[in-house]
Amino acid sequence: MTTLSVPAANVSPLRQRLIDDMSMRRFSAETQRNYIRDIGRLASFLGRAPDTATVEDLRRFQIAQQEAGLGVPTMNAIVSALRFFFVHTIDRPDLARKLVRLRYARSLPDVLSPDEVRRLLGATVCLKHLAVLSVAYGAGLRVAEVAALKVGDIDSARMLLRVELGKGGRDRNAMLSADLLALLRQWWLEGRQQGVLHREGWLFPGQNWTRPISTRQLHRIVVDAARSAELQKRVGPHTLRHSFATHLLEDGVDICASPTTPVATGTARGARARRRETGSPSARRTSSCRSDTSTSSSRCPPRSRPSPSRTRRPSTTSCSGRRPRR
Repeated sequence: MTTLSVPAANVSPLRQRLIDDMSMRRFSAETQRNYIRDIGRLASFLGRAPDTATVEDLRRFQIAQQEAGLGVPTMNAIVSALRFFFVHTIDRPDLARKLVRLRYARSLPDVLSPDEVRRLLGATVCLKHLAVLSVAYGAGLRVAEVAALKVGDIDSARMLLRVELGKGGRDRNAMLSADLLALLRQWWLEGRQQGVLHREGWLFPGQNWTRPISTRQLHRIVVDAARSAELQKRVGPHTLRHSFATHLLEDGVDICASPTTPVATGTARGARARRRETGSPSARRTSSCRSDTSTSSSRCPPRSRPSPSRTRRPSTTSCSGRRPRR
């Protein structure tokens, strides 16, 4: 378990109690940072310790947030942090009940067609970028899961990708297609020649082979490839996951009832809604979906995907993520 490390001299007893409560519940370091930041917003607004807040203080705080133009998801995230603080840290559930969580319209995410996926993969500038985007789409992984993959997570005997500590701290397996395995073997050979891949190292290392590629760099790779492919849609790493789920539904795969396809509830819901708009029978077969399962199906990148040799062409962006000086 990863806990948030803060210099002891800067931690008040109240803050330390909050950190202990979060650590005891195995909150990730990122969640702990977000909660401390959001509770600090209330303290800054009040000009005093947050445990002295009153019902009227909370009302004024939320009104001020709305007037400042904060987005609804951000305001709801602050509510979650404050509710945890009031309920678990200072035992004031009466204050937590006074916090208002806002509703907002949720639009369906953009999804790429199979042809657009081919264009996106064909616009990558090197074999590493082609491999990383093919894994994101072909196995339906989240961006953080792709970044955290290690060479040892590839099980070619069972044709599986092992995902450790995914969303919610859960491990799972993603099935590995033959096409994707062949592409990863090409990347392994090239990475070994470059000296960046090691048997116990990261599958997609960053600028230093001892550290994994960052999620920000992965996002930049997707955006640059979408721009080069002249895609008009707003494309990010999670777009590939949404496309993975939607294309499985279009192929008639029940992504929730099947024991081999755990797609996040939100992703599956969006994909089913999109299929209902077109009257697809597969949407009706998956309408009883409730939750994730244990392993993930792997969708191969489109078979007409350009070969890696044709995608490695000169570009302003190198695989290391560094941009040349102009």
